Amino acid sequence: MQTQKRALERWRFGATVLLPAMLALTLTAAAVTAFMLWSAATLDQRAQDRQASLVSRILENERTGLSHAQRSLALSDDALRHIRLHYDPAWTAEHAGRWMHAFFGHDHTIIFDAASRPLFVATDGLPLPPGPLDAALEATLKPLAAQLRQQAGGEAIARYWRGERPEPPAISEFALIRGRPAIVAVMPILGRTPMQGDPGASPILASIDYLDAALAAEISSQYQVGNAAFVLRPTGTESERQVSPIVNSQGRFIAFLEWNRERPGQLILAGTGPALAGGFVLTAILVLVLMAQLRRSAVALEAGRRRAEYQAAHDRLTGLPNRSGFDARLTAMLRAPDRQGARIDLLMLDLDRFKQVNDTLGHQAGDELICRVAERLRRVLGEDVFMARIGGDEFAVACVSPAAAFDPLRQSERLINAIGRPYPIRQRQAHVGVSIGIATATVGACEPRELLRRADIALHEAKAAGRNRAIVYEEQMNELLQLHHTIEAELRDALASRTQLAVAFQPLVDQQTRRVVGAEALARWHHPKYGQISPSRFIPIAEATGLIEPLGEFVLRRACALGAGARAFTVAVNISPRQLRNPDFATLVFDILHETGMRAEDLELEITESILLDDEHVSSRNLMTFRAAGIHIALDDFGTGYSSLSYLKRYPVDRIKIDRSFVSQLAPGHVSVAINRALVTLAHAMNIHVTAEGVETEEQARLLGDMGCNTLQGFLFSPAVDDAAIRAIFSRPENLKPGRSRATHVA
Repeated sequence: MQTQKRALERWRFGATVLLPAMLALTLTAAAVTAFMLWSAATLDQRAQDRQASLVSRILENERTGLSHAQRSLALSDDALRHIRLHYDPAWTAEHAGRWMHAFFGHDHTIIFDAASRPLFVATDGLPLPPGPLDAALEATLKPLAAQLRQQAGGEAIARYWRGERPEPPAISEFALIRGRPAIVAVMPILGRTPMQGDPGASPILASIDYLDAALAAEISSQYQVGNAAFVLRPTGTESERQVSPIVNSQGRFIAFLEWNRERPGQLILAGTGPALAGGFVLTAILVLVLMAQLRRSAVALEAGRRRAEYQAAHDRLTGLPNRSGFDARLTAMLRAPDRQGARIDLLMLDLDRFKQVNDTLGHQAGDELICRVAERLRRVLGEDVFMARIGGDEFAVACVSPAAAFDPLRQSERLINAIGRPYPIRQRQAHVGVSIGIATATVGACEPRELLRRADIALHEAKAAGRNRAIVYEEQMNELLQLHHTIEAELRDALASRTQLAVAFQPLVDQQTRRVVGAEALARWHHPKYGQISPSRFIPIAEATGLIEPLGEFVLRRACALGAGARAFTVAVNISPRQLRNPDFATLVFDILHETGMRAEDLELEITESILLDDEHVSSRNLMTFRAAGIHIALDDFGTGYSSLSYLKRYPVDRIKIDRSFVSQLAPGHVSVAINRALVTLAHAMNIHVTAEGVETEEQARLLGDMGCNTLQGFLFSPAVDDAAIRAIFSRPENLKPGRSRATHVA
């Protein structure tokens, strides 16, 4: 009974005292929280409104400030004398070019003569050679100059001289020049002394100041606008970044100025809320704990520093020095004062076929393989030889020794044999090789960068020579590298002039009817000095240097121009992995199709198996986009790369092309017949058409026909021919589909 009474009293106390108190505390906390949230939101909004107004004034000041800066030159008698009366190029270059850029930061300065022709053009303070004005600059400046002359031809200048208007006629405007936002200003060069003649015939000073990262950084610094940037489209979320549109006087959108939103309310809320709630409690606890943690923290900090230093110079996976540690050690070896004159051998190692192990067994297996390789390096070379892991599958070995004490070729042979042995990994046998580049120098007589460059060149030669071998650097290798650079430079010039490059077309023939059903576009380069340069020479260089994208666009445009006038004929174009990895490549293809008028279903894009192996998101998205638009996809050189059914399932293609290396060996009873038949059967089982390349004899064509190959291509039918010749081939009566006239196919 007593127990029940105590329980009842506790219930009453809770109901009459604790419950109202907790309710009051809860309501108070809710009210305070709501007030703090409202206050923070109001403070944030006011701050953002203030910053938006500030940014608007900043942009307006920048626009008007460009015209104010022009006055220092346009309203000077020296400019009137040296530009309008007697044009002095040297004076103009110094004062209108260099000075306007150095003092005011103008990116372009242009002076138009009385006939609105460019009299002087300077970019970044440097005068440009006489000639036509850049098309983008001309399209922006000419309308403003014409508008200014219309004002000057009226009463504007006369009223200025009479003191009836405080400012000379001038125009400043926001503009978009080749995708870059800018401020453009034009003003007549008047001097300070009124002159006779037509006021509208005065030379015009034009200035352009780009709204770039430097200006954005200056705005951020001067006006406390956090991380300001000029962009064509907002880059962050609305909650993170505040934007202010930049429009010209006609209301046309130019760009955005965006910056980090100022959130003083949120900062105050984040700082004061937790502090008010737990400050008193945490203070007492922290004071008691602080002294106990102080010593432990100091010990941990010192250990962490040593660990960080070690990790910064060593590879986490293998424990070997990393690239940073290797560079420091190699520099120390080459500059050691006590080893001057000794020989240093540098071996650069790159694993062969490592990517296949990663792709087939997974990245964890690849990491395990790297560790196994590092162990074999230690066993072969010992602990006295310095070695490092300087990349994903790259290692380096450096050794300073007296003459003949370390034989780099013999050690390389031991490394090749050791690394080439199988690696049992996850119940599988992994196989890799190693290519080695060797460079030798004398301590104190060679810089680290030069020694590394020589070893890299030798490694490149080892890979080019077939991999799994060691090659010592020789000076002639540098000459080959220079030839590579020469071809690259000449190819850049050829792409710029477009006079040396051409596109040839090799017909595609239907196997059953022997009717020409299309053609493959092939790049050709005829150099005025070196003659015809083989694609096998310049295409790999274009791939390595990034020139493959403009070269591919050139071929694609020529091919689509042909396809627009040859409907119902397939025009195939090879595309590179670099092109397909470009997020804007699909847009480019569709723009070219639209410009030329070619149908998407008449275009076939040929890719290599390396693209499928790449498994890159942008590449796969572009392929799916092309397929959805009706563009055909062909897999070129099938069977020579890492052929896999999984790739064909993941990236459906319309056609595979059997490489000429398989076709060239075709003969009755030869094993190549079984190989080709298997390829054709595989493709047909997946509803994929098959084209055979390099067909040179009727016997090869007959065997391929018996296998069921769909289309043929090769010298048996025609070599690659120029545009006019392929149009003539398309126009032959036997190549026209029934019911279609000649004009329907060839323009």
